[in-house]
Amino acid sequence: MTLLLGVDLGTTAIKAGLYGTDGDLVASATSEQPLVASSPGAVELDVDEYWKGFVTVVRRVVQKAPGGASTIAGIALSVQGETLVAADLQGRALRPAIAWLDNRATAESEQLQDHFGEETIFKVTGQTEMLPTWPAPKILWVRNNEPIIFKAVQRWLLLEDYFVQRLTGEPWCEGSLITSTCYWDLHTHAWWPEMLEAIGIRESQLPRIGESGTAVGSIRPEVANELGLDHRTVVSLGALDQACGAIGVGNVRAGIFSENTGGALAVCATVDHPVLDAHRRIPCHAHGLSGMYMLHTFTSGGIVLHWWRDGFTGTTGGTGEKRPTYEELMASAALVPSGSEGVLVLPHLQGAMAPDPNPHASAAITGLRLHHGPSHVVRAILESIAYVVRRNVDAMADMGLEVHEIRALGGGARSPLWKQIEASVTGVPVVVTSCAEPATLGAAVLAGIGAGVFEDAGSAISSAVRAAARYEPDAEDHAAYEDGYARYCELSETLGQFSRNRPELTHAS
Repeated sequence: MTLLLGVDLGTTAIKAGLYGTDGDLVASATSEQPLVASSPGAVELDVDEYWKGFVTVVRRVVQKAPGGASTIAGIALSVQGETLVAADLQGRALRPAIAWLDNRATAESEQLQDHFGEETIFKVTGQTEMLPTWPAPKILWVRNNEPIIFKAVQRWLLLEDYFVQRLTGEPWCEGSLITSTCYWDLHTHAWWPEMLEAIGIRESQLPRIGESGTAVGSIRPEVANELGLDHRTVVSLGALDQACGAIGVGNVRAGIFSENTGGALAVCATVDHPVLDAHRRIPCHAHGLSGMYMLHTFTSGGIVLHWWRDGFTGTTGGTGEKRPTYEELMASAALVPSGSEGVLVLPHLQGAMAPDPNPHASAAITGLRLHHGPSHVVRAILESIAYVVRRNVDAMADMGLEVHEIRALGGGARSPLWKQIEASVTGVPVVVTSCAEPATLGAAVLAGIGAGVFEDAGSAISSAVRAAARYEPDAEDHAAYEDGYARYCELSETLGQFSRNRPELTHAS
């Protein structure tokens, strides 16, 4: 039996999945990982402690491998983006890693944006603006604030590069993860010399560039012993977590759009060439598949349902009654007609992102009348996230990209009601696949390609990814949702303009 190992290096948890070549999960393990908020705006992680978590989950799944470690042909990683490691030549971290959430480099991001201009940055990197979370301004921040460390750094690595070096002895990187560094050229697939000069680093300080799914070596014997793996296990380049998730649900060709509804909503549309949005709303990344790209961004998601449940359901006064489960919320929402009898929610609790970016936007609940109850609001929240998906599908259409199918993943994919609403709102079929952890499956697929288990991505997907449910648009509901969607767009525009003009009123404390 041939097995493949995919490991997801997440923000607060590391997840390992051991899969057969048919995509069936053989074993899994999770290790929670702490982040350190060392000062306002600063979020860091200890990469040595993070490595220990990695060792823990890998050893757990290897112990459950039928036939032992020798049956595991390959390993690849699904990785959080933008987390930066300042290291020496051997890959040892010289300071805590600067996590992707870290936004202390605000002044540096503004400096770089002023120097190059948004248009040039977008044309070269595919990123719509220079944000403090991107690695380029983070490096400049280290240069400005930690000059001794900056001078000592011999390797600027992302988390995947760091792990690959630790596994094989050589640092490698790939396009899906380094797109948002803002010092990599999306079109030439080479480092951007002018940006390297601006932040003060050299190409020799950066890892070698490869393609996702490419074998880059075997595991060093001493590391293999630490992990419980066979040293002959092939290490292949993985991809950005959202790219791996897209692969894990079969979003691997143009016309497919995937959405990951967790606390946030991540969207990804696969394209076969770089597509730059004329309105600079949606970034373009390299995909985790050779020669492919993806339009990928985040926006408001399931945190709105969590906020409503924890703040406005259940009873108060010390009765001890528990809040309803999400399953109970869904059951109550299913009793409400499509369109929530006029109740409409704007889900922008943390501002609005693609395709209508507005950091000052706020959430709203409108249309309430005396006959409405909590279930109407719950259903309106579900519909609001479906409207956000529709806005992004429509934005793709404005760019000349037709979406034929939506692949759903994340916690939201477990709700048949929510996915049926999404299909009827968008007018596009929604498919949920059988794998509960698509990111680790996507990484395992890339491991299989690099190890020669799969001939290519197409054969890998046909073997390992299976549809579990398909939701077709309901024509009657779609017609009902057209009115709700039009009202959503109108209200978003009206309140969005108000928040831009009077931001102090939407950020009152």
